[in-house]
Amino acid sequence: MKVIVVGGGIGGLCAAIALQKLGIETIVYEAAPELKPVGAGVGLAANAIQGLERLGVADAVIARGKELEALTIFDENDKIITNQDTRLLSRKYGISNFVIHRADLHDALAQHLQPGTLYLNKRCQHITQEAEQVQLYFTDGSQATADLLIAADGINSIVRQQLLPDSKPRYAGYTCWRGVIENPGVKLNTMISAETWAPQGRVGMAPLPGNRIYWYACISAPEQDERMRQMTPAQLAEHFTGVHEPVQAVLAATKPDQLIWGDITDLKPLKHFVYNRIVLLGDAAHATTPNMGQGACQAIEDAAVLGQCLEQEPTIAKALTNYEQRRLARTAKVIRLSRMLGWVSQWENPLLVKARNAIFRATPAFVTQRQMEDLYRVDF
Repeated sequence: MKVIVVGGGIGGLCAAIALQKLGIETIVYEAAPELKPVGAGVGLAANAIQGLERLGVADAVIARGKELEALTIFDENDKIITNQDTRLLSRKYGISNFVIHRADLHDALAQHLQPGTLYLNKRCQHITQEAEQVQLYFTDGSQATADLLIAADGINSIVRQQLLPDSKPRYAGYTCWRGVIENPGVKLNTMISAETWAPQGRVGMAPLPGNRIYWYACISAPEQDERMRQMTPAQLAEHFTGVHEPVQAVLAATKPDQLIWGDITDLKPLKHFVYNRIVLLGDAAHATTPNMGQGACQAIEDAAVLGQCLEQEPTIAKALTNYEQRRLARTAKVIRLSRMLGWVSQWENPLLVKARNAIFRATPAFVTQRQMEDLYRVDF
């Protein structure tokens, strides 16, 4: 069997690693002309770490990131809204609160591919499908044939757009900036992943190895707002005037070329991930808002489950059916919950904000822990 993976992101690389471990010939085609150390931070929960362990790459990834002890949400006055100690969950499920630079994660995964199986500057233009084969046509005029195609080409997947023209990214109502900077000398709790819910928007921060800080900021705005697109770090810092330290200092210390901006979008849950010999995986199948930190985690789960299904089932058809049945409901739940959490956390009305914060503060820690455990329990 020959398998082609379209997309060399986290999900695509994990899928290729999973299949190559099974002795399946697997080639990855990535549209980018080169692999640059770009991106910001990414959080990996226990379900993702368990997936990486199944793929045999967990140790390599863990060595390049940082394990944290708590997930803490503050209000604009630095008062805790909710604090989840993740050490208890880590003892039960393995590392459950881990942050790494996306470029470091990507590099660690790429090094576990078989040599010569990742091709760059290969952008898929369209596909055709017969009973047991898929034909790919690239923008450079070349072609490729496979027994199975894994579409891991992101939320704007060319493959999904051809299969499902009506499945388009939907705007979540807020836009986001991200950055990774050297700590400019601010006081930062280096053992927690922190998020601040302020009337102006949200700001999250997490420490990275090497005295670096990964941060993000979300502001409610119209879709593709030109004013948001042109906002500088200084203007972003000014927008969050009045929010507790070190929010403004970190935003202001960011250089313009360190700023990554984009609207937050997701996909409405799909009814199918499998279309004969084509499999949708990762953001191409179930892109979610980042509010639960589960985008990369669910892509890693996809890869682990797909590999297990192909290993255990006697035919490709049965393996793909099993994969779809195991992934549809779980990923749809993550999409719905993450979208709802983002909506609630972006509230600006003072009365709603006061009520929201009071409810979160009154929620017992064991309730939040139970919700997190639901994410951490995997079926592979």
